[in-house]
Amino acid sequence: MLVHICCSVDSHFFLQELQKLYPEEKLIGFFYDPNIHPYSEYELRLFDVKRSCEKLGIELLEGEYDYEGWLRAVRGLENEPEKGKRCSVCFDNRLEISAQKALEIGEKSLTTTLLTSPKKSIEQLRESANEIANRYGVEIVTPDFRKNGGTTRQFALAKKDMLYHQNYCGCMFALKVQREYQGRVEDELFTPINRQVLPGSIEDRKKLYERVYNLEKDGVDFRIRREKFLNYRLLRGYVKEGKTTIPSYPLFYSYSKRNYIKGKIEFIKDDIGFFNRDEVLLVSIKYLKGTRKSLKELMQNPLSIEDEMALREEITGSKFNLSPIIIIENLEDKKYEIYLNSKIYDDVRENLVIFR
Repeated sequence: MLVHICCSVDSHFFLQELQKLYPEEKLIGFFYDPNIHPYSEYELRLFDVKRSCEKLGIELLEGEYDYEGWLRAVRGLENEPEKGKRCSVCFDNRLEISAQKALEIGEKSLTTTLLTSPKKSIEQLRESANEIANRYGVEIVTPDFRKNGGTTRQFALAKKDMLYHQNYCGCMFALKVQREYQGRVEDELFTPINRQVLPGSIEDRKKLYERVYNLEKDGVDFRIRREKFLNYRLLRGYVKEGKTTIPSYPLFYSYSKRNYIKGKIEFIKDDIGFFNRDEVLLVSIKYLKGTRKSLKELMQNPLSIEDEMALREEITGSKFNLSPIIIIENLEDKKYEIYLNSKIYDDVRENLVIFR
């Protein structure tokens, strides 16, 4: 039986229930999810599905990440609600390719782990599945493993085996609606041009689950714990000297209620310029003492967030300072215009507790 897989939290439980229901059946996983956006999220979900399948001894195949094809399929349905027409088209798209893969490898039966997702309609899925079955002549298996406390057991199993539990279905249209409802920043869609790994980002989670995989391989006892923290994203920022925009680098947690700040440097001490508005500090690249000799080098080889926070504390003497601190090439006793659009918000992230 070919099993279309959407994510590890659904598949880990679903596959084990299938093994109980069909003990003589060889199960083959098929990860085909071009709806997932961004690609880094796709990579993270695939990585954890591989980890789950390895635990269960399930062979896993990967389909093509045809995101542009998926966008064409759902064009005009971008504003459909969850469980609406866009979801039906999305199911059709993924199940059709899965049916083609089943026939290609000689499997005559097909199912999908989407059936166990509490965010999806089983009736909607079965309708799509039956249409695909008639079109391709494959047997579609659509068990309901949610009933009789199945969803509770599914999440308990995912927690026990410390699987990656994503917090949106995968597509950017559903993500947009969900984040608007929550009043949250769509930080899943942020990737700094300098490729810096931001706290709570997909890249940050990828690093954590790669470490989880290695710890499991090494037989190290550990736990994953969630923690609340104050997160930050820079949406846009620049510094102007006269009519010229000059190279600039705002440090993490640089925040002002006003996006536009116009003023001048009142005085300079130890390569730090003290601005006369909104507690802004302009810092010369010389302050980095040669570790980065220019703004270009700093952008190409950025500091880690931990190093930026240490630098902020060194400059201000406080771990809790949120003043705009902006590194520029050269400090001069001149007027500057600063545009800083940033967000500070409550967030939750995972970390590891390792027992040695």
